Amino acid sequence: MKPAPFRYHRARDVHGTTELLAELGDDAKVIAGGQSLVAMMNFRLARPDHLVDIGALHELDHLGVGPQGALHIGALTTHHTIETAPDDVLGPGFAVLRRAMGWIGHLPIRTRGTVGGSLAHADATAEWCLLAVALGARLVATGPAGPRHIPAGEFFLGPYTSVLAPDELLTEVVFPRPAPHAALTEFAARKGDFALVSAVVDLDVEGGRVCGGRVGLGGVAPVPVRVPEAEAVLADGGSFADCAAAAAAAADPPDDADGSAAYRRQLVRSLVERACAEAGGTAEPREAGSR
Repeated sequence: MKPAPFRYHRARDVHGTTELLAELGDDAKVIAGGQSLVAMMNFRLARPDHLVDIGALHELDHLGVGPQGALHIGALTTHHTIETAPDDVLGPGFAVLRRAMGWIGHLPIRTRGTVGGSLAHADATAEWCLLAVALGARLVATGPAGPRHIPAGEFFLGPYTSVLAPDELLTEVVFPRPAPHAALTEFAARKGDFALVSAVVDLDVEGGRVCGGRVGLGGVAPVPVRVPEAEAVLADGGSFADCAAAAAAAADPPDDADGSAAYRRQLVRSLVERACAEAGGTAEPREAGSR
């Protein structure tokens, strides 16, 4: 298959891009690495009348820890850039992002695909979408009137749908604090396939003991979700196994040709417990009732 006819535009700067998007409206799509959009266009699942190429906006290709300890990632930063970033650039507290990149497709995809493209695509099974929600990231969307900061938990509305306005461009994602005790794991039918279920665990550790944390799931709902029931278990000193059981009980996954709801719940339980163990390392759950 080949894409439907479209008109190609080459962006020169962020402001000009947003003005062009405002002019073109819903008939335009932004392309960066093209690893998701091109495939959808080839299968005629996406038929934009206008394609706006932002590959030349080099100001959106940046990575670094700011003075307040937050990690700033430009929208055009590739997955492979994160995967190969040294500690003095990425910061040791964000190593979970580096490790997570190995789950994304194959190397050619990671060298072309971009962080911003993945987030804007808003696939509920995408690693960046889940990481953003689980780790409390802020997304920066820039329109003709300037930037606005959107909590990741409010960014995704449904399958391939976000709060981005037609005239807005996703320009940056900010992870506000280090996550030294975090891990992502997932299950796919084959290496490089989209995940059937994925899990992120970000633990709070004090004195070698787990005293709370955040648990996020992908592939069980139309958007990536946090699991308060599993997080309460961690805060109350429950075991990793109890946390995983709570996550599985709270999940309401789809029942479709790729796997039954019951099978997905089993995956949730296994993946959350595995992510807890990986994130915790030598840390242990706090004894119930202790403070």
